[in-house]
Amino acid sequence: MTTSTIERAYELARSGRVPDLAMLKLRLKTDGCRAVDALLAPRSIRAHLEAICAATFKPSEAAGKPSEAAGPPPQI
Repeated sequence: MTTSTIERAYELARSGRVPDLAMLKLRLKTDGCRAVDALLAPRSIRAHLEAICAATFKPSEAAGKPSEAAGPPPQI
């Protein structure tokens, strides 16, 4: 049994790996889902997915930390 595009969208939104609807759509398209824009076009679905993404998104730890190679800030 395959997962529908809308079911997959909700799975991804709840996963905490996508920050917003634009990235969610991109991920779905990359995963091979079809008719992503049309299926996620209804305002109620868009709003619900946006709210889930905003509530569950957790940036990766690597993205949140400054690079150690950058060194200390310059002294003034």
